[in-house]
Amino acid sequence: MNVIYPLAVPKGRRLCCEVCEAPAQRVCGACTVTYYCSVVHQRADWRSIHEKICQLLIPLRISMPFYNSEEERQHGLQQLQRRQKHLIEFCYTVAQKYLFEGKHEDAVPAALHSLRFRKNVHGLSSVELVPAYLLLAEASLGLGRIVQAEEYLSQAQWTVLKSTECSYATHSLLHRNLGLLCMAKENSEEARYHLANDIYFSSCAFGTEDIRTSGGYFHLANIFYGLNKLDVADTLYTKVSEIWNKYLNNHYQVLSQARIQQIDLLGKQFETDTGLDEAQEAEAIRILTSILNIRESTSDKAPQKTVFILKTLVMLYHLMMNPSKAQEYAMKAFSLAQERQLSVHEQNAIQELLSLISAEAARSIT
Repeated sequence: MNVIYPLAVPKGRRLCCEVCEAPAQRVCGACTVTYYCSVVHQRADWRSIHEKICQLLIPLRISMPFYNSEEERQHGLQQLQRRQKHLIEFCYTVAQKYLFEGKHEDAVPAALHSLRFRKNVHGLSSVELVPAYLLLAEASLGLGRIVQAEEYLSQAQWTVLKSTECSYATHSLLHRNLGLLCMAKENSEEARYHLANDIYFSSCAFGTEDIRTSGGYFHLANIFYGLNKLDVADTLYTKVSEIWNKYLNNHYQVLSQARIQQIDLLGKQFETDTGLDEAQEAEAIRILTSILNIRESTSDKAPQKTVFILKTLVMLYHLMMNPSKAQEYAMKAFSLAQERQLSVHEQNAIQELLSLISAEAARSIT
């Protein structure tokens, strides 16, 4: 981190903090195109996203070179836009992952970068800005900054109202975040209204059984659980568990079949369009472990439901190539199945899964 020397700054460059937009006092010594008001904000940005994109910012923030022809100039502009679109998605995914991991402070700089690039590419009033506003609103809620969250959600709502081309997916995200805001304000009736709309729009976009719809069911279940309406909550938690189990089991079966055919898919199963990115992996872990905690508190009444969610977590970590964590949950499932005397078929299925995971864990060590 270096102090800014005014004579070294290119003419016309705006010197404001990357995090809060206050007048900048310092510049990143690595890329020399990113400015901060303080060491505190520089460290926050570096920890969140800047370390990952530092060098990628240089071609976006230096003056465009002189081109010999209009064709070269257009090609240069297209390259610039492609780079910005890549950073939009990358910063968005990183911010999402932080949110699902509960790292709300770290999510803010990454979400701000995504918003900034969206404005550059799509303009100040485009509906493409909405996902970034919603990330910032969710991060603000996680930090207890309800007024700031309301401001971001108001911007998102106003942008959606002005747009004639807003997708079902965007409507779903907007209602989900409005539902979370109402939950934070302990307005359960309004929260249920928005989460019901979230599920409706998400179902229109992806289907009722899609993992992207499961988040709405999950948050709605949390509301009913908090209201002590345990039967309704249980039904919704079961729905979420079944959606994730079906999705992960499909991938698990494909991977198992590939092994039988001696096809090496290691490192490739999440590169396809139907796979999970890092943010979705973090979301799956958060949702499934939350449901597991609830199931374990009532496992005396319904041990098979606890075993079911444990098996789902086994498949998740197995597909994420984390054999030690998969083995941990498989052993828990097997012990509970034996202790509660579940069917022999269930115990054998878990034992088979545990044997496979244990063998892979041993191979990973050697």
